[in-house]
Amino acid sequence: MSARVLSVNVGRGFDANWAGRLKRTAIDKRPVPGRAAVDRLGLIGDQQVDRQHHGGLDKAVYSYAREDLDWWAGQLGRQLRDGHFGENLTTTGIDVNAAVIGEHWQVGSALLEVSRPRIPCVVFQNWLGENGWIKRFTAATRPGPYLRVLQGGELGAGDSIDVVYQPEHGFTIEEAFRAKTGERELASRVLDIPDLPPSWHEWARKVIDSNASV
Repeated sequence: MSARVLSVNVGRGFDANWAGRLKRTAIDKRPVPGRAAVDRLGLIGDQQVDRQHHGGLDKAVYSYAREDLDWWAGQLGRQLRDGHFGENLTTTGIDVNAAVIGEHWQVGSALLEVSRPRIPCVVFQNWLGENGWIKRFTAATRPGPYLRVLQGGELGAGDSIDVVYQPEHGFTIEEAFRAKTGERELASRVLDIPDLPPSWHEWARKVIDSNASV
């Protein structure tokens, strides 16, 4: 099966007492008909409420695989629609967790870059209503990637996902996620990946320094 987009999903902010300190979230993403425009800050019409933890150039678009949603549906005993995890692109035919940090995806007329994995938060847990969700999501190592927008354009359901460039370092979304969520021995690899944001490099240096002082 060729890699392609199953749905393009956007959401509007809404008030919710369970939505962290802001009491507001846009995690409820729904498929949109036709084609959607995307610029450097994400899909036009998609809101990102908590700008400290979501959105921005490094997290403009979030992608999650239909295959992983189906796996979780079996684990949770419930159906999960496209967009249910707050993803902007629901994909199929591509292992998004094996994507290499810094690789480029051509989707429609847009050029996207794999930037970092999603780290689960309490809003995600409360949205799903699953006790212990953060630990379960972390243990499964199926985080899905955030994407930078290198070139704006239009994309839509049915568009192919063509990997047009892949860095030689081979450090994947899954490995980056494991590094940030407990496997501190991977911190040294983080420093070797220029496509990860500076905050990740700062974190890795602190981890390495703390390990050296033990």
